[in-house]
Amino acid sequence: MTDRSPTLDQLRTFLAVAETGSFSAAADVLDKAQSVISYTISNLEGQLGCALFERARRKPVLTEAGRALLTDARRIDLMMRAMTARAAGMTEGLEGEVSLAVDVMYPSAKLVAVLQAFAKQFPTVALKLQMEALGGVLRLVLDGESELGISGPRESWPDPIEAVAAGTTRLEAVAAPCHPLAKHQGALTVAALREHTQLVLSDRSKMTEGRNFGVYGAQTWRLGDLDAKHRLLLAGLGWGSMPEHIVAKDIAEGTLVKLSQRDRSYAVYPFSLIHRVDARSGPATQWLVERFAAMASDTAPVDSDTFVRSLRKAG
Repeated sequence: MTDRSPTLDQLRTFLAVAETGSFSAAADVLDKAQSVISYTISNLEGQLGCALFERARRKPVLTEAGRALLTDARRIDLMMRAMTARAAGMTEGLEGEVSLAVDVMYPSAKLVAVLQAFAKQFPTVALKLQMEALGGVLRLVLDGESELGISGPRESWPDPIEAVAAGTTRLEAVAAPCHPLAKHQGALTVAALREHTQLVLSDRSKMTEGRNFGVYGAQTWRLGDLDAKHRLLLAGLGWGSMPEHIVAKDIAEGTLVKLSQRDRSYAVYPFSLIHRVDARSGPATQWLVERFAAMASDTAPVDSDTFVRSLRKAG
C-alpha cells in the first residue's frame, strides 16, 4: 500500500463501476475506454491495499472491503460536489432562472406570499414552478429538474439530498353531507371506514410505490390530482383526508362534513425544504430558502418519521 491518497477521479470511477455493475457500462457513463477504467481500478486497489471487486464472475461484484469503502467514496464525492457547487454559487452572481417544486399539500396562501415577494425582489429572475404530490417533488430535485423543493414526509432521504423542516399542515378526514359516514353518530371505527370507498392521492413519480400511508378503505380510488379529489369528495363519491386550508370553507358552509375518527382526531402533514448537496445556490435561491424557513417558523415542527409512523398505525 502506497502513501499516496486516492484521487477524486479514481473514486468516481470506483462509484461508476459499482453503480452500473460492469466496467464497460462505467466506461460509457464516464466516456472513457474500458481499458482506462480497468487500469484506474487496479491502481486504486493497489493504493488501498485491498481488492474492491471479485473478478472471477461474469460481472464484477463488490468484495466485503469494496462494500465498506463504497460508503466512504460516496460521502467524499458528495462533499466535493457540494464544495464545487457552493463555490460556483458564490462567484456566478444572480441566477437567470430558479426552479422550484412544491408539494400540492403546501398551504397556497404561504406559497403565493413567497412568490409575490420573490417577483418584487428579483424581477429579472425567471421562476419555474412545478406542483407535485407525494414523491414527485423529491424525484424532480433528485433528477436536477428543480433546484429547490418543498416536499412532503419521507422515512429517510437519499444521500444526495439535504433537508430542513419547512412547517406543517393539518389533514382533516371529510365527506359530503349525503355520504353515509357523514350521518354516523359518534366516532368512526377503522372497520366502519373500510366499508366505504376512500379517495386517495396517488404518486405519479413511483417514489412511494408499494407503500400506503393512512389508507383504510378496502376499495380505493387513486387520483393524481388534489383538485379532482376535492371535487369527488364534494360530489359524495367517497371520503378522504384533505389539507385543512383547502376544506375549511367547505366545512364552515356545510358542503363537507368533518369525520370523527376513533383512532385519531386529525393528522399533521410535515414539509421539508430539500435540495441536492451538489446544486449551485445563487442569491435568488438563497432568498427562497430563507423565506420558506421564515414561513415555517409559525408552525410547530413535526418530523417526518413521527408522521409516517402515525399513518402506518392508523392504516
